[in-house]
Amino acid sequence: MPDEAVLSSLSSSLAGGVAGPGRLAELIPLALKGFAAGVTERGGAAPSGGPAAVAAEVAAVNPHEGLPARGMGAERALSEFSRLLAAGSVDPADPWCAAHLHCPPLAVAVAADVVAGALNPSMDSWDQAPVASEVERAFTAGIARLCYPGEVSPDAVVTTGGTESNLLGLLLARENSPGRVVQPVCGRNAHHSVARAAWLLGMPAPVVVACEADKMVPSALAEVLAGLENVVVVATAGTTNTGEIDPLPEIAALCRQLGARLHVDAAYGGMALCSPKLGVLLAGLEAADSVALDMHKFGWQPISAGLFACRDGHGLDALTVRAEYLNADDDTEAGLPDLLGRSIRTSRRPDAFRMAVTLHALGTDGVGELIERCCETASGVAQAIVDHPGLRLWGPPALSTVLFRPSLADGLPDTVADEVIARIRRVLLEAGTAVIGRAAMPTGAGGTDQLWLKLTLLHPYATVEDYRSLLDLVVATESEASPNHQTEESPVAS
Repeated sequence: MPDEAVLSSLSSSLAGGVAGPGRLAELIPLALKGFAAGVTERGGAAPSGGPAAVAAEVAAVNPHEGLPARGMGAERALSEFSRLLAAGSVDPADPWCAAHLHCPPLAVAVAADVVAGALNPSMDSWDQAPVASEVERAFTAGIARLCYPGEVSPDAVVTTGGTESNLLGLLLARENSPGRVVQPVCGRNAHHSVARAAWLLGMPAPVVVACEADKMVPSALAEVLAGLENVVVVATAGTTNTGEIDPLPEIAALCRQLGARLHVDAAYGGMALCSPKLGVLLAGLEAADSVALDMHKFGWQPISAGLFACRDGHGLDALTVRAEYLNADDDTEAGLPDLLGRSIRTSRRPDAFRMAVTLHALGTDGVGELIERCCETASGVAQAIVDHPGLRLWGPPALSTVLFRPSLADGLPDTVADEVIARIRRVLLEAGTAVIGRAAMPTGAGGTDQLWLKLTLLHPYATVEDYRSLLDLVVATESEASPNHQTEESPVAS
C-alpha cells in the first residue's frame, strides 16, 4: 500500500486541499485575480459576439468538451475558469446590465457566502447545522414579523426564490382543503410560476382575471369569485413586466367577503416593507394568508435567496415529514430541532446565513434606503425618457422598472415595430454594450400586445446620469435597426 506521504501528496494534488482557512487564503486571491482579469477583458455589461463567441471561449479552456482524465491543478483551474466566467458573464454590477430582476450582490453577502460554503452546513438536520439552523430560525422569525407585525404566530421559511414560494402558496392552499379541489385565480399580470405550480400540484389551471395598466381589476376579480368555490387568489406585488402592485386592500377585502384564500407574490416588491416611505405601497399585504419574498432582487443577495411567509405558522405543519436518520422521534423529544419540515427540499444550503449577515450589517433601515435609491433612480430615468425627443415612456414606474420605446416605432405597423424593438435589444446584447429587457404589453390597437424595452434598475449606487447615454444609444440603434436602414453590411441585417 502507498505510504501516508504519498497519499497526502496525491490528495492535495487532486483536491487542492479541503476548504480550511489556510488553503482558502491561498486560493481566493487567485480567484479574485482571475475575476478582475476577466472583467477587464470583457470591458462592458456583457460579452460581445453572442452565443457562438462565448462557446468558442469555453472551448478554448475546455477543448475536449467533457471531463478531463487528468486535472490541471487547483491553482490553474481556479485562475483560468474565474477569468473565463468573468469575461463571459453579463455583469449586474454594470448599470447597463438592466434587463432582469438580476441584482448586483453586496460584497458582504458574497463574503458571508464564502464562509458558509466552506463550512457547508446542510439544513436538513440539526446535527449538520447547529448554528446555521439557529441563525435561520431567528432570521425567518424576523421576516415573518416584517410581513405580519400584528399576528400572534406568523412564520417563514427559506426557498430558492419566487417560483418555489408560489408553489408553497398553492400547496398550503390545497392542504388547507383536504379532499376538495382548490381553484387558483390570478391576474393576467401574474408570474408564469403560478400556472406551473398549479400544474405540478395537479390543480386546475388558474382562472385569469383582467388587468388594467398591469394591475388586477378588483371588479373583474369579484365577478370571477362569485361563480367559484374553494379558491386561492394569487395577487402580485411587483410584476415582472412593470413592477406594478395589485390593489391589495381591495383584493384582500374581496377574499375575506367571499371566503377565498389569498397568496401574494411579492418576490419583487415585498422587501420594500423595509422602507417606511415605500412600505405604504404594500398596504393590505398583512391580510394575505401567505407571501412570497425574494432577497436576490431587492436584498442584493447571490442567488438563491427566496422566502415564504405565512400569517399562521401552523400552516407549515403540512410540510412535516419523518425520516428516522434525520428527525427521529426520540431526538426531537430530547430537544433537537426538527429541520426537515422547514422545506420541501432535503439537503439545502444555509442561504439564510448571508441574508442574516446582510440584515445585521445594514439593518432594515439600510436595506430600505437602498431600495429607495433604486426607485428614485427609476423615476429620474423615466423623466429623462419623457424629456427625450426620440423616446416614449409607458408610464411612471411603480418600483424600479421603466418601460419605454423609440417614438419612431409608433409610426410603424405593430409587427414591424416589434421586430425593430427586438432587434435593438439583440444588437446591444451581441455587441456586449448593454443588457436591456423586453415586455409585451396590451397597448396596441384594440388592446393587442406591443413590445417595449425594459430597464430593471436594481443597482443601488447607479444614478440617472449613468443611463442618459444609454437612452441616446437606443435611439441611434433604432435608426440602424429600422427596415429601411438595413444593408448587407449592417450589423443588424438579418
